[in-house]
Amino acid sequence: MSEKKNYGFTTTVLHNDRRKGIEHGSLHKPLHTSVAFGYDDARQLASVFQGKEPGFRYGRQGNPTISALEDKITRMEDGLATICFATGMGAIGAVFQALLKAGDHVVSSSFLFGNTNSLWQTVAGQGVGVDFVDATDVAHVEAALKPHTRIVFVETIANPRTQVADLARIGALCKARGILYVVDNTMTTPYLFRPKAVGAGLVVNALTKSIGGHGNALGGSLTDTGEYDWSAYPNIAANYKRNPAPQWGMAQIRAKGLRDFGASLGPEAAHHIAVGAETLALRMERTSSNALALARMLEADERVAAVHYPGLASHPQHGIASELFRAYGSLFSFELKDGIDCFDYLNRMDIAISASNLGDTRTLVIPVAHTIFFEMGAERRASMGIAESLIRVSVGIEDPADLLADFAAALQG
Repeated sequence: MSEKKNYGFTTTVLHNDRRKGIEHGSLHKPLHTSVAFGYDDARQLASVFQGKEPGFRYGRQGNPTISALEDKITRMEDGLATICFATGMGAIGAVFQALLKAGDHVVSSSFLFGNTNSLWQTVAGQGVGVDFVDATDVAHVEAALKPHTRIVFVETIANPRTQVADLARIGALCKARGILYVVDNTMTTPYLFRPKAVGAGLVVNALTKSIGGHGNALGGSLTDTGEYDWSAYPNIAANYKRNPAPQWGMAQIRAKGLRDFGASLGPEAAHHIAVGAETLALRMERTSSNALALARMLEADERVAAVHYPGLASHPQHGIASELFRAYGSLFSFELKDGIDCFDYLNRMDIAISASNLGDTRTLVIPVAHTIFFEMGAERRASMGIAESLIRVSVGIEDPADLLADFAAALQG
């Protein structure tokens, strides 16, 4: 496959492995399970360890199967380099583990995945200041900045209430102030949106979700877009500055966030994710159109109190989403009117499955306040706009008519 030709998204993903050659002419990068890599020349082994030439050291830091997936994601995000981790939370945790120290400050969107919120609480207890703000307006982010703010962290579309961050304006603010802008792209994926376009320096993807797409492998990734000037970041250790400045951030993250922290992706999971990624664009087109049809149907039903989906004109950030995203994604949430029990409603469904994952080929539903956000308590849930009857829907690729009928029939009681 030619390096010079500018192929489309799916063509690039399908054929990316062949750009570097694959053993025995295989169309997929083979599954390499070895955790150790031998060298005939001991000097070459030392050279690889010292970063003077490419090569593999130990399975915790990657292997050929994982490297092929990293290269694929880098191409998807139009970035410089990617590091894969065991989970999406492992990827987010690596940002904090590798780049922050006591006394630093972070500004984060208050509209976060529950486990990310929990992780921030842990980080705050270890001497890093964390301020949560309504990131749908850049003014709130700017007001929270301090001289020692190192990172601004947002999700493209918040899970589960679907608030859309003021992505472009926050990116411009971070660039003007020299602050690292980290964007979690899981809900949009690089097919619907590339955070590089709004100045994100690091992009998070929970590969478990839509990129893998089949609910059969855990994984996460961090991609360096090349938009951030690492020579301006104060926490880079001297031993990671041997290479050109654009490589400093990923060198430190790979060492401190992957090698030392140990949240390593396994080769079997990497292979599953790489194969799943081949159909990402096809699946996102279908799940996004299914989600929009379902959201419109539910919004028109008098038994539904509210529907939260960026594709609806009633959504507060519909304009931003329409401007930035190719489509509005596969996730939405809705609230039932008083008197309708959310558990009874979910139990009446025949197709949609009560489960906690996202981005699967199957439609998954979950009562948010009673499960994934239960631990944070009623007060925090209320501050995030999470009603007790809120149901999160991760829409799959089922036939649209079947999905519409399933959600409508469950409302009949």
